[in-house]
Amino acid sequence: MRTQSSATAATPIAVTAPGDSRSVGTVQAALGVVAFSLTFPSTAWGLESFGPWSLVAVRAVLAAVVAGGCLLALGVRLPARRHLAGLAVVAAGVVLGFPMLTTLALQTSTTAHAAVVVGLLPLTTAVFSALRTGHRPSRRFWLAAVAGAAAVLAFTVGQSGGALTAADGYLFAALLVCAAGYTEGGRLARIMPGWQVIGWALVLCLPIGVPAAALALAYEPVHLTGHGIAGLLWVALGSQFLGLVVWYRGMAAIGIPRASQLQLAQPLLTLVWSALLLGEHFTAAAPLTAVAVLVCIAVTQRS
Repeated sequence: MRTQSSATAATPIAVTAPGDSRSVGTVQAALGVVAFSLTFPSTAWGLESFGPWSLVAVRAVLAAVVAGGCLLALGVRLPARRHLAGLAVVAAGVVLGFPMLTTLALQTSTTAHAAVVVGLLPLTTAVFSALRTGHRPSRRFWLAAVAGAAAVLAFTVGQSGGALTAADGYLFAALLVCAAGYTEGGRLARIMPGWQVIGWALVLCLPIGVPAAALALAYEPVHLTGHGIAGLLWVALGSQFLGLVVWYRGMAAIGIPRASQLQLAQPLLTLVWSALLLGEHFTAAAPLTAVAVLVCIAVTQRS
């Protein structure tokens, strides 16, 4: 691989065009949300075969091998040194922090209860984006974002009986580190292709992931099942790599705040997958919450 020249590194890629470009960006971000909505049910499946540390370490290694292979095959230049700090934030938040914290939470929490994290994630990401980039969304944007987050939070907490568990500490910590990773990844995706952002972040984790996977597999029991293998493959390749590829491309095209609000639909999608794949149940409040969330998304997209 070749080091990026200063001339090339200094030339940002054009982003956020009106019309078709914004529509394509919205579709890409939405595809990322669909991929992410399967993460919690897939993690629950993966925990049937692997311990929490093994699952997180192995998923990171598998995703890094695929991403590194793509980078190598396409002859992608090494990222400029000034981008390494940002890539490290993405790696710490999205590749390691969020998967580890949510996997630990799902040992004692249902996927419906864990969905409270992604219910609050859009608002948290918008706040991180405003602090990091200096962008100031309109008051209408913030009102719609807060209303949507409140609707999702009320719904997901209501599904779990309104009780707070020990897993909530993991979930709220995961919320913070993931929002930081999304914000930094969205910023970098304006400079380099989105798939390279997550690709390099995954590769950066290999020196930690490989020994961690070997150690975890040596100490945690493994009982391979069809569900366990399918869950591992999805969280590694679907959520950890392909989902983040389209997600960062979408954020670069339509902006971090707008893209983050599309995630308001993610908890509801997760609940649907949980019912279909895990047999979990939820009440008739789901369609009402879905309508409220879609209205909030429409408002944020027009703000």
